[in-house]
Amino acid sequence: MDYTSLLLLGLAGLGIISSNSTVTIAMVALLLVRLLGLHQVYPWLEKYGLTVGIIILLVGVMTPLASGRISLQTVGQAFLHWKSLTAIGIGILVAYLGGRGAALIGSQPTIVAGLLIGTVIGVAVFKGVPVGPLIAAGILSLIIGRM
Repeated sequence: MDYTSLLLLGLAGLGIISSNSTVTIAMVALLLVRLLGLHQVYPWLEKYGLTVGIIILLVGVMTPLASGRISLQTVGQAFLHWKSLTAIGIGILVAYLGGRGAALIGSQPTIVAGLLIGTVIGVAVFKGVPVGPLIAAGILSLIIGRM
């Protein structure tokens, strides 16, 4: 077994130890792609994986609105309460940082490894959610002054 497969296996193990099925499933899926020799899938995953993931994330987040559990009245009230207005502002900031992060990852692929390792550790050890690489890259772009 090669070092990349061992790394994926180790990260899957970290997911199992920390009871984080998201990390475990992602690492096992990538390990299976690797072990089954389906290397032609990697370019597609690199090109569209992030977009597909964001679409699935948005579907999950917007489901309460689509199902009627959150009414239009509730959405309208978001503009009347300071907590909701703060949430809107933070949402704008995070979207901005995500955009900067996507641009940075595209222009400097060498930072991807560090961002991914940090995200996986954050998810596995600190019970985080793996939406961090784009935001982390956006924050990094502010720090290093690149986009």
